[in-house]
This record gives sequence, structure tokens and C-alpha cells, in this order.
Amino acid sequence: MRTEKVMNTKNAVLALLLFGSVSAYAQNTVVETDSTNTSAHVQTTKEVNPAIEQLKKQLEANPNDTQALVKLATAYQEAKDWNNAISIWNKTSELLPDWAPSYYSLGYVYQSMKDNANAKTAYEKYIAMVKPAEIEANKQNLAYAHLFVAFALQETDKAQAKQHIAKSLEYDPSNEDAIKLNKFLNQ
Repeated sequence: MRTEKVMNTKNAVLALLLFGSVSAYAQNTVVETDSTNTSAHVQTTKEVNPAIEQLKKQLEANPNDTQALVKLATAYQEAKDWNNAISIWNKTSELLPDWAPSYYSLGYVYQSMKDNANAKTAYEKYIAMVKPAEIEANKQNLAYAHLFVAFALQETDKAQAKQHIAKSLEYDPSNEDAIKLNKFLNQ
């Protein structure tokens, strides 16, 4: 077997066209060629993210390194590797049960997976975990979390949805989606 590194140029060009940046989407790909199979040329590809690999090695040495866990969960999230992101955010939440941002990130991941029930639960946990001294720094995230929960509750618990949308607008009065949902809930 021989291994070659190749640039995933298709994704890089697409990223350049769409985002103006190659670095976010240019990834190394390991191509393994089985040279012993002469009747059929067999290739398997496996994407390798050097940042993720480095963080995994760092965590092998210290599995409770919360900074490395957060970086790894974020890297998985950015790579849209939702299952690994959930796993690492859950481990982070176990080690830092009072750290609100892990619950917000978990909500984002579940929402990205279209798992709205778990996203709602994670956002509710985030809302509950933000300490009063941290509200100012978390206003945008709180506004979004309340908006998401209000949207999720609009058909099953209109009174709770109204409370959440009021909080969302308290944190971000200019959010058009929150304004529209508020109007709808108060018809």
C-alpha cells in the first residue's frame, strides 16, 4: 500500500468562489492505493483534519483537559461532524456542568442535525445555566436560545412561547424573526 496526500481541489475552488477563502475548506485527503490488486484499481479516501488529530493526541495524554475538549468539539462542529461534536460537548458538560456555553453549542449541533427536541432541551439548559453576571456578555446567544425555544413551543404551549419570545426581544429588540414570532403569538 502506498499513501499519497492530495489537495481536495474541488472543495477548495468551491470555497474560494463561495467564501473567498480556501483555508476553511482546503483539507488534506489521504488516498490509499492497493497496488497488489491488479485486476481492479481500488482506492479508499479518508479525510484527515490535522487540528482534530492533534487535539485527539493531546486528549490521549490528558482526557480531562477541558480546553482541548472545547477546541475538539468546536473543530468537529466546524467540520460538520455532528456525532463526534455531540459526544465531545457531552463530555465537556460532564466535566464542567455549570459552564453554559457547552449547552448552547450542544443546542446548535442538535439544531444543525434537525433534532429540534434535543436542541430545545439543550437551549433551555443553556438559558438556565447563564449566571446573572454573565448575561450581558451572552445577550445575543440568550436572544437566539429564547427565540428557538419560543418557536418550538408555539403550537404546544403558547403561554411559555410568549414568555420566551419576550425574553428574546429583551435581549435583542431588533431581531426580525423574534419580532415576527411575537406578532404571530400575540394575534
